This record gives sequence, structure tokens and C-alpha cells, in this order.
Amino acid sequence: MTRPVAVMDIDGTVADVRHRLHLLDSDSPTKWADFFDAANDDPVLPHGAELAHKLAVDHDIVWLTGRPVRLAELTRRWLAEQGLPPGNLVMQPHGDKRPARLVKLERVLELQRQHTVVLVVDDDPRVVSQLREAGLPVHHATWAPWSPALGNQ
Repeated sequence: MTRPVAVMDIDGTVADVRHRLHLLDSDSPTKWADFFDAANDDPVLPHGAELAHKLAVDHDIVWLTGRPVRLAELTRRWLAEQGLPPGNLVMQPHGDKRPARLVKLERVLELQRQHTVVLVVDDDPRVVSQLREAGLPVHHATWAPWSPALGNQ
């Protein structure tokens, strides 16, 4: 990456997850796996896609998601099928059960050590708050309703 970096979340920012939120209502031990496995059917969120395209003109894109790394191929394919800009894909490491807000902060700080991160876009208010507290440039994606059910990730 040679240009300034814009970091984009996926779920709730460019991918509309509302059709699979009901999977989190279950007490099943596989509820998060089921939720993420249904990601291939997500419609694109037009506002998020438009912002990603605008940012990609002058920035390298990094897709930073709380999705488990086992979904890397599905996620890359979905991004391409939606016509979203190419970029590095950073996912939740295998076996890492920490909340997305902690992992995302850690990953953005790692990126910042090697690149100029000019913006992070995320829909999770806790992630946004954590990044702001760390002094990072963040934009809260509010074009799709955020669900508290996602808060247990």
C-alpha cells in the first residue's frame, strides 16, 4: 500500500446483515457461526458502497471485519461480486474470542505504524467510541440500523 489508507468495516457498513440477525436470537452454541455462514446472501448497503468507491479514488482500502478468518474466501468473493473496491482483508483470527472493538483497535494501531490511516468507517458505536478515545479518525456509519444483538461479538 502506497497511498493513505481508509479502513472500512463490512457487516452493517457495506453489507446489510438485517436478514440474518434472527440467528443471534437463538441460545444455540453455533449461533455466531450460523450468523456468519449466512453472510453470502447479504445485500449491499448503497451508502457504504458509495463511500468505499469515493475513498478508493485516493486511498488504499483495508477491509477490517469481525468475521472469522474461516470466511475469508466467501468475504472476498462477496466484495468482488458487489463491485466493491479491492483491498487488504483483515479478519478475526482463528480462535480469537475477544470483542470486535478490541481487535479492531489493535489492528488499526498496527496499520497506523506502517501506513497513514486517514479514516476508519464502522457501524458499531462501541468500536467508534473506542477508536475515537484512541485519537483515531473515525466515521460512524449510521445508514443501517445497528442491532444490540451484534454487541456480543
